[in-house]
Amino acid sequence: MPQDHAAHGNAHKHTEPAINAWHAYIKARSHRWSARSLLEHERLCTAGGKPKARGRRPGQASTTQPGPLYDLLQLPLSEIDAEAVERWLIQQRHRPAVARAGFVRLRAFINWCTGRPAYENQIVPAACTKPYVKDEVPGARVRQDALERQHLRSWFEHVRNLKNPVQAAYLQTVLLTGARREEIAALRWANVDFTWQRMTIADKVAGTRVIPLTPYVAALLNQLRRRPETHPDDPWVFSSPTAASGRIQEPRAAHDKVLRQAGIPHVSIHGLRRSFGSLAQWLEIPAGVIPQIQGHKPSATAERHYRVRPVDLLYMWHAKYEKWILEQAGIEQLPNAIKDMLTEHSRGSPPTS
Repeated sequence: MPQDHAAHGNAHKHTEPAINAWHAYIKARSHRWSARSLLEHERLCTAGGKPKARGRRPGQASTTQPGPLYDLLQLPLSEIDAEAVERWLIQQRHRPAVARAGFVRLRAFINWCTGRPAYENQIVPAACTKPYVKDEVPGARVRQDALERQHLRSWFEHVRNLKNPVQAAYLQTVLLTGARREEIAALRWANVDFTWQRMTIADKVAGTRVIPLTPYVAALLNQLRRRPETHPDDPWVFSSPTAASGRIQEPRAAHDKVLRQAGIPHVSIHGLRRSFGSLAQWLEIPAGVIPQIQGHKPSATAERHYRVRPVDLLYMWHAKYEKWILEQAGIEQLPNAIKDMLTEHSRGSPPTS
């Protein structure tokens, strides 16, 4: 009887949907991922069917669609073989970026399951490695959207005219720091040091990194902090009372509006980060300074082991770069807001609230 019971339990495991193992995988690995990576994994397997919270285009469904991997993960693990993955990739041909991202995460999930006692008798290890499967995986698209120098004057003009000051400050801060969108969106007041002119932001590689707080960005943040709407207990720099998280979540609509008004070709929010790295080529900034500010992995032995740049050295080059960008945008270099902020937060003097 005990053997019969065990056999029945094993049979049940072989028929239960793979999405159960997927949830176990997320639980086991999420401590190694950033918040954005965790969200991407969760979105891949959502069931859909929830009412859309935001407005939708004409003809669009009123409920959310299932995640790209949801239907595939309804199969038992033993049925997710190379043929099943190939069929799934063919079904996703109309959205290549989604297919590639989903395949990469599916492959990591299968590798995690392989060799684990709970799944080793169910998993098909070669599901993602067959040549005919790899042939169906879309190639990585190299994105090149970025602001050009001639765009800066019009871009800044329309961003600064946005009615929402949080969105305006956010977009300018992303461009002028070259940080990832979520690194800036998740910025807390506790991590902004006006006295020593630096910010501690999230980093998807190192966990956190410290970057300079340049004069213009410091003035932008100081103005946000002084707004009457800013609650003294609100931890978020770019707060949003309408968002469930309490901070800015989706700045694309505001940025798309800016681009339309300015007549600038499409540039994504990540394209602003790309712009920071690209526009720096107009200046003679030492190699390694911009990548360190942006949080890129060092690309050479000298950078990894023999270049230690303190934040105040980064600040010197970053402030010069910010000054050049503002010159191209036709913005006064030291407006009264910056003068007041620098006077208030002079080195060694504690900032006032």
